[in-house]
Order: sequence, then C-alpha cells, then structure tokens
Amino acid sequence: MAIGFWVIAAIGLVLLWFSGVKIVRPTERGVIERLGKFKAVAQPGFNWIFPFVERMVKINITERMVDINEQIAITKDKLNCIVDGIVYYKILDVKSAIYNVEDHRSQLASLASTTLRAVIGQMTFSEANENRDIINTKIEQILDTETNSYGVDVLRVEIQKIETPKDVQMAMNEVVKAEQKKIAAKDFATAIETEADGNRRAEIKRAEGIKQGKILAAEGEAEAIRVKAIAEAEAIRQVNQSAEKYFKGNAKQYKTLETMKETFSKNSKLIIDSKNVNTIISEMTGEKIIPLKEKK
Repeated sequence: MAIGFWVIAAIGLVLLWFSGVKIVRPTERGVIERLGKFKAVAQPGFNWIFPFVERMVKINITERMVDINEQIAITKDKLNCIVDGIVYYKILDVKSAIYNVEDHRSQLASLASTTLRAVIGQMTFSEANENRDIINTKIEQILDTETNSYGVDVLRVEIQKIETPKDVQMAMNEVVKAEQKKIAAKDFATAIETEADGNRRAEIKRAEGIKQGKILAAEGEAEAIRVKAIAEAEAIRQVNQSAEKYFKGNAKQYKTLETMKETFSKNSKLIIDSKNVNTIISEMTGEKIIPLKEKK
C-alpha cells in the first residue's frame, strides 16, 4: 500500500509539474498573474508557472488590423458622405494593453471612427476627396497620442472610401460638367480674342510697311530734287564765273546781254545789231559765229 501511494503521489507531482509548463511563441508575450496580481511578463520560449496559484495570459504582439466601420460623416460644406478605413497597429506594452483598457481592439476601433468623422468635418468634400494622405496622417497622429495608455503603437491609417449618396453624386457631376463647359467657352473666347489681336497686329505691321515705303520714296525723290538743284546751282555758278571772267572790264557788253535776257523773258521785241551779238557770243564760247545771209 505504501509503495502504491508514493507511486500515485509521484505521478501526481509529475502531472502537476507538466501542467505548469507554458511555451510562449516569438509572436507572443505572456502576462503571469499570481493569485490575481501581476507577477511578470513571460518572454518567448519555455516558461513554468505554479499550477492553481498562477496563470498566464498570452498576447499577440505582431502587426494587427482593425476596421473602421462604414459610416456617414458631414463635411465642412454640409455634405453627407460615406467613409470607412483601416487602422494598423501593434502592441508594445502587454501589461498596459491588459490592465489599462478593457478591450484595446474595440476601444481603438471606436476611437478611430469618431476621429475620422471629426477630421472629415473640418474639410469640404472636395478637399477630403483630394487629400486622403492628409486625413490619414491626422488620424494616425491623434490615435497615436490618445492610445498611449493602451500600450499600442498606431502604425498607419488608410482611408478606403469617401463617397457621397447617388443623388448627391449626380448633382455634383452636373456641376462639374457645367464648370467644364464654362472653362471651354472661356478658352474659346480667349482663342478668338487672340486671333483677332493677331490680325490687328498684322494690319498694323502692313500699314507701317506701306507708310515706311512711302517715306523712303519721298525721301528718295527729295534727295533727287536736292541733287538736281545742287547741279543746277553749280551750273549757274560756273556760268556766272565765266561771265564775270569775260565781262571783267567789258561792262558794256555784259549790260547788253542782261538787257537782252530781261527783254526775252518778257516776250518783248528788241532790235539789235546782230554783228555785235555774234561777236560777244564768239568771244565767250571761243567759236566763230557765221551770220545767216538775208534772203532776197
């Protein structure tokens, strides 16, 4: 009987010892409690706890995901839109994740939902739809600050949907189409104005060319007249020089020619001695003038 008792006792002790063996995987951490009080954090590998006195709660510390349920948010321009998203996080402090919050996963999802509505409410629908990265960053920063006591680290936030109800979407599409037509009409008017301005500039250039041509022609004609006047003046000067040279000391002959000039210019008749005129002209030109014989 005594031997059987000790055998049973030994088997019981072995079973009791094995019941206290706990294996923690690398993706987990264990929280050990003794008689309801925190004792320690179990690291990956072999761990042993005292059966019936201690217990272990394992917590996954890998990156996890929680959905932000689809909900309706009101934008800054009073437009209802349907939004949802995903929050990625991981547990850094397993003790805080167990003792500081009842259920860190549900708490995080609820906080992310209210934060998303608050951030969307500060933007117009167009701003929210065009700046999802800004929304993601703002929500991540807020959640990371608010969940410090949860023992979790918010890694990133991804907004999946920002949509309006179908009737609102149709109205917005009509507004966009009208805006596009307005832009197209403005561009067309600008093109017409540019073409008209180009034609006007071309006409101005053409008129300036004609004007410049007329100016050059007038300048050329004026130059020709000036050259002609200079040549005539030079010829007159040479004649005067020749006359002064010839009539120097012969004032009587010079006076006779001047009288003849004035008489001819007035279309008056003058009776002169042809011999004297021939003599004067012959001496000026150096050529012998033979008078015409009178007809019988």
